[in-house]
Formats: sequence, structure tokens, C-alpha cells
Amino acid sequence: MSIIGIGVDIVNNNRLKKLVKNKNFLSRIFTNKEQILSNRLKNKINFYSKRFAAKEAFSKATGFGISKNLNFKDIEIENNKKGKPIINLNKTTILYLKKKFKVNSFKTKLSLSDEKNYSIAYVIIEKK
Repeated sequence: MSIIGIGVDIVNNNRLKKLVKNKNFLSRIFTNKEQILSNRLKNKINFYSKRFAAKEAFSKATGFGISKNLNFKDIEIENNKKGKPIINLNKTTILYLKKKFKVNSFKTKLSLSDEKNYSIAYVIIEKK
């Protein structure tokens, strides 16, 4: 496999703390599934901060960022059964990226971390 994109983003959790109070922000950036998952958690700020960083890192890894062809809700971050963070994309986004990267298939890798003031995400996109 060869790497076709790498992205990283860091978020100040205090910045997100203010934004998360705005329901319009939440519905514009996060999928319904992400919002439902957050309801189970006590610390919603770090949850949303890590996911926001992941979406930004993914957009950077694509090389064209958030644009008319890729928006925040096209990128959904969840955890597999073992807790590993994963990226889910809708079918339209997958087809668009395959065309842009000129590949038949690709794989994403995601790493998330946080501490009191910051959340960070790394994304690697590999050609299969």
C-alpha cells in the first residue's frame, strides 16, 4: 500500500467548549449518530474536539480540505468494538475521493488524543 494523503489537526478544547453550546454548530458539523453518541458521555467537549480535529485532519489529508465537494457531515468518526477510532464516509464522498485520487479503493487510518486543553488527530489515507 502507498500513502496518498496525511493530515493532522490540533484543537483548543476551550474554543470548542463555546461552540458546542450552539445547536446550529453541532448540526452543521456533526452527524446525528455522532450527536447521539455524545449523549452517553459526561465529557462532551473532548468528544467533540477530537472528532472536529479528525474531520479537519481528514480534509487536509485529501489535499482539498472542506469545500463544496467535502463537508464536515460527510466525515463521521466513531469507534469500533475495541474502541479504535475509525472514519466512515458516505458513498458520494467515497466515489469523489476515488476519482480525485485515481484509485479503485483506499483505506483510512486515524489516531486521536487529548489532554486538558487540546485534542489532536492524525489521518493517513492509503491506496489499497
